[in-house]
Amino acid sequence: MDTKNANKEYRTTPEYAEYQRDNFWASNEGKTPPFNTEPGQLEQRAKEKLSEGGWLYASSNAGLSYTHLANRQAFFRHKIIPRMLVDTNKRDTSHKIWGHKVSAPIGFAPVGINKIYHPLGELPVAKVAKELNLPYCLSTAGSTSIEDVGKANGEGPRFFQLYMPHDDELTVSLLKRAYDSGFSACILTVDTWQLGWRHDDINTSNYAFYHGIGADLGLTDPVFRKRLAEDGIDPVTMPNEAGAKWIDNVWHGRAHSWEKIPWLIQTWKEISGGAPFAIKGIQSVGDAKKCVEIGCDGIVVSNHAGRQVDGAIASLDALENIVDAVGDKIYIMYDSGIRGASDVIKALAVGAKFVFIGRLWIYGLSIMGEHGVRHVMKGLLADLDIAMNVAGIQSVDQIDRSWLESHPRGQSMIAERSKL
Repeated sequence: MDTKNANKEYRTTPEYAEYQRDNFWASNEGKTPPFNTEPGQLEQRAKEKLSEGGWLYASSNAGLSYTHLANRQAFFRHKIIPRMLVDTNKRDTSHKIWGHKVSAPIGFAPVGINKIYHPLGELPVAKVAKELNLPYCLSTAGSTSIEDVGKANGEGPRFFQLYMPHDDELTVSLLKRAYDSGFSACILTVDTWQLGWRHDDINTSNYAFYHGIGADLGLTDPVFRKRLAEDGIDPVTMPNEAGAKWIDNVWHGRAHSWEKIPWLIQTWKEISGGAPFAIKGIQSVGDAKKCVEIGCDGIVVSNHAGRQVDGAIASLDALENIVDAVGDKIYIMYDSGIRGASDVIKALAVGAKFVFIGRLWIYGLSIMGEHGVRHVMKGLLADLDIAMNVAGIQSVDQIDRSWLESHPRGQSMIAERSKL
């Protein structure tokens, strides 16, 4: 926490560990930290702030939440092995992803309908991502236009997460808008042709798109507005019908297959001049090999944080299988269940090159808008910086499986503290 320590002269990123000092010193200036970032307390505070619908949509998992629990248990079976008397004055959290030098191998996961968490939706999130120089990923289910999110993110690195419509003209329109708005990669999500069975949401008819909320990204698209006119739907006087038509174009029971993906890759490459393309939602080795075969630049190993297939394999276990099979052939990213810096380190040690964070910043957004997102993500960066310092890690590139002691799979090793 010494603001004059030697690490400042070595690293290429801000010394995020100083955020610990800022919070310890705050009371001397009559201030208090914004809120507790311990995941269970973060969850509880968000629950107090959100409407019932907002809380249920953020927290619900598929079925009995067994996949969610499996994700947490998988992290618990791996233990970090710290190394002492390493010169961690020479440490740096930075990483390079697809030509972007970023503050850490951490990105903002694509999350839909941010306006149910805060009136400004995705805008404050994109702004903080740029400020912290962490990649921001906008969901096709976003509740703000692509163009406005691009402006809020400014010069920040950003990717566009695609839920591919069953309307090629609309798909092309979305991709062109994304590229024109500065999004430098396309990440196709393939695990959500339809929402998983989430008991609480279903019990409360809790689906914002069907109630006139959250379809702004679609409603600002010229092709989709043409489709609305063709069906006689006025988005102003018929917001529920307009929202339903939008989301029904990209979800709800109609799957795509591998045969469609080469067209999508070629289309994105032509629009973007060859920018990276990745697929999110990969859990099987066979699917990972198929992604390599068809020419994907990357994959995101993810089970949608347990929100889609109940009783599925833990995403971290899937990551281990996939890294062993294709780790030297494709850029592998990770998503699902990360709650702190130790989880980030474990995912990198298992073999991911980059990780995405979702619910943590959603709850920060819910609690305190832009300031809440900033507090959560600066806290995570500080946590990572400090963990590297005390565990003897000089750079994220050093992290591999030698940093872990790993126990056998399949044992129920922790009780579920919360749904977070």
